[in-house]
Amino acid sequence: MAQCVQSVQELIPDSFVPCVAALCSDEAERLTRLNHLSFAELLKPFSRLTSEVHMRDPNNQLHIIKNLKIAVSNIITQPPQPGAIRKLLNDVVSGSQPAEGLVANVITAGDYDLNISATTPWFESYRETFLQSMPASDHEFLNHYLACMLVASSSEAEPVEQFSKLSQEQHRIQHNNDYSYPKWFIPNTLKYYVLLHDVSAGDEQRAESIYEEMKQKYGTQGCYLLKINSRTSNRASDEQIPDPWSQYLQKNSIQNQESYEDGPCTVTSNKNYDSNLLSLDGLDNEVKVDGLPNNFRAHPLQLDPSSDTSNSIDGPEHVKSTSSLHETKKANIGIIHGACLTLTDHDRIRQFIQEFTFRGLLPHIEKTIRQLNDQLISRKGLSRSLFSATKKWFSGSKVPEKSINELKNTSGLLYPPEAPELQIRKMADLCFLVQHYDLAYSCYHTAKKDFLNDQAMLYAAGALEMAAVSAFLQPGAPRPYPAHYMDTAIQTYRDICKNMVLAERCVLLSAEILKSQSKYSEAAALLIRLTSEQNTWKGMDSDLRSALLLEQAAHCFINMKSPMVRKYAFHMILAGHRFSKAGQKKHALRCYCQAMQVYKGKGWSLAEDHINFTIGRQSYTLRQLDNAVSAFRHILINESKQSAAQQGSFLREYLYVYKNVSQLSPDGPLPQLPLPYINSSATRVFFGHDRRPADGEKQAATHISLDQEYDFESSQQWEELEEEVVALVNKGVIPSSFHPTQYCLNSYSDNSRFPLAVVEEPITVEVAFRNPLKVPLLLTDLSLLWKFQPKDFSGEDNEEVKELVTSEPEMIGSEVISEFLINSEESKVARLKLFPHHIGELHILGVVYNLGTIQGSVTVDGIGGLPGCHTGKYSLSMSVRGRQDLEIQGPRLNNTKEEKTSIKYGPDRRLDPIITEEMPLLEVFFIHFPTGLLCGETRKAYVEFVNVSKCPLTGLKVVSKRPEFFTFGGNTAVLTPLSPSASENCSAYKTVVTDSTSMCTALTSSASSVDFGIGIGSQPEVIPVPLPDTVLLPGASVQLPMWLRGPDEEGVHEINFLFYYESVKKQPKIRHRILRHTAVICTSRSLNVRATVCRSNSLEDEEGRGGNMLLFVDVENINTSEAGVKEFHIVQVSSSSKHWKLQKSVNLSENKDAKLASREKGKFCFKAIQCKEKEVASQSSEKYTFADIIFGNEQIISSASPCADFFYRSLSSELKKPQAQSSVHTEKQSMEDAVKLIQKCSEVDLNIVVLWKAYVVEDSKQLILEGQHHVILRTIGKEAFSYPQKQEPPEMELLKFFRPENTTVSSRPSVEQYSNLIKTSLHYPESFNHPFHQKSLCLVPVTLLLSNCSKADVDVIVDLRHKTTSPEALEIHGSFTWLGQTQYKLQLKSEEIHTLQLKACFVHTGVYNLGTPRVFAKLSDQVTVFETSQQNSMPALIIINNV
Repeated sequence: MAQCVQSVQELIPDSFVPCVAALCSDEAERLTRLNHLSFAELLKPFSRLTSEVHMRDPNNQLHIIKNLKIAVSNIITQPPQPGAIRKLLNDVVSGSQPAEGLVANVITAGDYDLNISATTPWFESYRETFLQSMPASDHEFLNHYLACMLVASSSEAEPVEQFSKLSQEQHRIQHNNDYSYPKWFIPNTLKYYVLLHDVSAGDEQRAESIYEEMKQKYGTQGCYLLKINSRTSNRASDEQIPDPWSQYLQKNSIQNQESYEDGPCTVTSNKNYDSNLLSLDGLDNEVKVDGLPNNFRAHPLQLDPSSDTSNSIDGPEHVKSTSSLHETKKANIGIIHGACLTLTDHDRIRQFIQEFTFRGLLPHIEKTIRQLNDQLISRKGLSRSLFSATKKWFSGSKVPEKSINELKNTSGLLYPPEAPELQIRKMADLCFLVQHYDLAYSCYHTAKKDFLNDQAMLYAAGALEMAAVSAFLQPGAPRPYPAHYMDTAIQTYRDICKNMVLAERCVLLSAEILKSQSKYSEAAALLIRLTSEQNTWKGMDSDLRSALLLEQAAHCFINMKSPMVRKYAFHMILAGHRFSKAGQKKHALRCYCQAMQVYKGKGWSLAEDHINFTIGRQSYTLRQLDNAVSAFRHILINESKQSAAQQGSFLREYLYVYKNVSQLSPDGPLPQLPLPYINSSATRVFFGHDRRPADGEKQAATHISLDQEYDFESSQQWEELEEEVVALVNKGVIPSSFHPTQYCLNSYSDNSRFPLAVVEEPITVEVAFRNPLKVPLLLTDLSLLWKFQPKDFSGEDNEEVKELVTSEPEMIGSEVISEFLINSEESKVARLKLFPHHIGELHILGVVYNLGTIQGSVTVDGIGGLPGCHTGKYSLSMSVRGRQDLEIQGPRLNNTKEEKTSIKYGPDRRLDPIITEEMPLLEVFFIHFPTGLLCGETRKAYVEFVNVSKCPLTGLKVVSKRPEFFTFGGNTAVLTPLSPSASENCSAYKTVVTDSTSMCTALTSSASSVDFGIGIGSQPEVIPVPLPDTVLLPGASVQLPMWLRGPDEEGVHEINFLFYYESVKKQPKIRHRILRHTAVICTSRSLNVRATVCRSNSLEDEEGRGGNMLLFVDVENINTSEAGVKEFHIVQVSSSSKHWKLQKSVNLSENKDAKLASREKGKFCFKAIQCKEKEVASQSSEKYTFADIIFGNEQIISSASPCADFFYRSLSSELKKPQAQSSVHTEKQSMEDAVKLIQKCSEVDLNIVVLWKAYVVEDSKQLILEGQHHVILRTIGKEAFSYPQKQEPPEMELLKFFRPENTTVSSRPSVEQYSNLIKTSLHYPESFNHPFHQKSLCLVPVTLLLSNCSKADVDVIVDLRHKTTSPEALEIHGSFTWLGQTQYKLQLKSEEIHTLQLKACFVHTGVYNLGTPRVFAKLSDQVTVFETSQQNSMPALIIINNV
């Protein structure tokens, strides 16, 4: 139980006090009424004695009484009615609320920290009022009157005669059978005569003389002169007299002034007196109705006889405050009690009570106890007093008590007043009232036995109850508290006597006693036992009682040694429920709020929902609308496990309450709505127009849109492309003010700076909503909430900054979504647009909308409600307008030490764009743009550039990581018109018809790479778009041709184009704009081209100088027939080089038509010669010679667009690849130079372009595709490919556990490189006829040509001796021999050709290989000699015939 102001040792004596009746004459009542008090009220603050009092018990032992209090009350002749008591208790509880600002106890139990009110004053008030308002009954005498004060005034004509009348009146009330109420303790009631004297108005001498007369008649012990009203009330008082009555009367005014608006319970009002204040002190059961005559007929707790008492008052509808109540309260605020009394008067009243108790009441009680004791001794025939005899009874054998169930129902048994059993009970009650608990216990125990023997169960239960209380209150605690007595008493009252009031008193007393012994568990069980009963008390619902007891049980659980927190919370919920049923809304709300502390955040979501729902409803009933909204909000925002129907109900309640709140302040700020959830960090902001859809063959640039997912790698690539073009525009340096353009801001983008938006271009904000409920939510009139500050960024600062919010459409236009439906548990994004019409700073604050719900499957007026419409009555009426803010937390800072050690977040400014001046806006459309190509296929498409803004644009460039994929044509392309035949065949190439005579011989032309944008130091990725006049005016559009070439690898390729452009008028904020396009091309396999080049053995060409090479080209058709390609025709092979050109085709085949069906391979051989010296000399280093060898009847001019474009682009991308660097060591510089010279001999810069046509059948139509493949030859003898080779992964190596010795790699050239240093050639007749029969030796002259291929001097050794390595070699070479000198040493100058005349000697006919001379070479300034390998050259075969 909760802590109480009084301990149980103080509570029980204060609850059972001697009762004294007061009977006043009208004049005496008038004197006290000058102070706005009745006589009984006048005495109330002074009714407790300030000193100890003594009395003697029947054994003549002195007994001390401490803190004795008496209760003085007016005589009431009607018992109180249950309905009135019920109303009184209801009012007491509702009038007592927790004090404002009361500091609650913080109890920590486990992981709970609970704020719990330590005291429950409403329960104490209820208990006090309940105990004091109990009607007197016949089976106990505790609240029967022991004495009667007869009060008359000294100002009356005949005061003594008035006393006689009052005495007769008292006698008549007590002894006349017409009055069954009030109850009197004994027939011989003490009468005490009080003469009231008004000091300020009366005659003091007369008063004294009357008092003397009274003393003569009644004795000094039986009368008293009480002087009051020492000052007049109308005189202004200088001193402030305390008002000790207010604490009693204030409580009473709460209890007695509240009347029900439509309830049946009304308090009888006084018609004769001007103040209709009914005073009832629950503490002392003293009731006074103003101005009524002494012979009272009605109890102030009497119901109006005309009303129907069967109506329940505890229903929630009945507790209402009326206007009259408020008026009464207002009227009572100014009343001052005791205005005519001075402090001396206070002392006089206090002295009067002392005198009455010492001289009148206590002697009377002492005498009565003695009389009762004597009667009992004489009746029982006992020689000793009961007091001494009881010891013997209790020490002997105990009589077994029958169980309650065995006793038959004899609660109706009544004893006559003079029955000896009742005399014992009277004596026990008297002893109890004067705190003689030992004697009281003995008497109760004796009476209990007698009653049980007579089976008088009501009497027995009363004796058991008081015996238990007496045993507990005995000083020194000689025996333990007999809790089983109380249990038996409660069971008897409840089950046999059906008297819930007495049972409740037992529970209240016993629970207090158990609590004082820290037996909280037993106390809680006791309290709960009474609440579980469904019995009603005389028609009254037990809700209020159950609520209070359940609350006390909850406090028992929390006050245990180890607090039972969940039991506390559960019983608080039960208490709150019963409070609610009893109409105590405030207490119900308080209980639920206390319990909520336990259930909150512990995962008990259904319990939490129930509590919040109830708190919401109760708060709404009490007009605490903010609390109601908050509670309903909690139900909706937590992840609810409720059913859809329940959630719908919660939502409707919330909307209803919310609507009421918003109606209270219609002009106030829009409130924050809890639904739907908004994932603020997922908010995306897009600057610009939506992308146009594809229109036929026209496809708009993909650019960027909210439909695209964020990809980190992709965004990095776009940034790199932009940086590349910006660096080029700014002469290779990226400006410090440069930041990558961001059109779409999201949680991954850098949002630390204010984004820039352009005036008249829409801003789209994508808000991510989520509906956590199982019911759909309908948002209507959804739009963005913003704040705008118009500013001029031109430099002049405006002094005044206007701030506008949402109401100026001419500044910022807002898009409104009329209906936005979010289905149950759905996540959905809404895209809301703003249209800025003015420059300045925009701040997007949040969203504003009407929240409502729809009736999904419920039919409204017989029409099925569709999920998409809100035509139902409910959704239209039940929607509330509110807002939700978009608050985005920036990224956590982690740069400085301070930021790392603390949690700090940077700003996120994606919702705060700066609106800048107009900028040009480019739109790009691709016409006839393919989605699938063969590898190497060329296709012509068109690009349309449109300026859709009001500003001209210039400086248009396009940048891509794959420049080899496309070209706008070189500088020559626009000047040279396409040949007619090319346009007829829709060819992408520039062609010339040739005659058949030129077949197999090369047609040469030349072109400079500078013309195709591939110059020295240029960036091939950045391509200027050749706009006419370099400017695109507002609204203008231009179409340009664009050639595409399929990438060499098969598969899906994403090719990014970034278009860069600037405004003609330079803007301070935005320097340039970009447009992105991602082309997706799927390529399928076509041809595979391999080529090798080797030196020709012939040393003479048409010009009579060396330097011929043979070029071998293998072309394989690797196309799978899925693409519908029938066959490939190789239509032309072209070379492009600065130093070499193709001369002719040396294919022996006569078949000029080079066709390749699926999986076929074709071999081509070409002769290449060096360009003429004068050509090379006259050309710049960027001039390339193109030579075309044609296999058809059309020459494709390979030096024109687009063939040359693609060639140059592939060449530049090849050059960008890292070349294998030969390792350089710190040896002699001359060695390095020599190596370079030797390596240079094997280098060649010959590039091959293979042009082809493919015949494709598609939809029964034949199409001709064309394309080109490039092979870049760098080294003699090394095979080169048209497609990139896959690197084989290195084989796994064994792990080495020791460090290998650091061997320096020698920088010697490889054997292949040395073999190319000297070129050798043998000149001899193919066949030689010799008559062996005439001459046995055949001599054949052979010329050996030695050509130095390098630019350095070379020492050469020619060794003609046969190398004897194996017997097989001997067989071959032994058949002929070289005659003459066997070794020659020569020095060849740079590129010198030297001839040696040799003779070979044969002895047999046959075929001989003359290629046996071994040639050794070294650079003149080097030491090492190397043999040049001749394995690559053709065998030099000679046939020797015999004639």
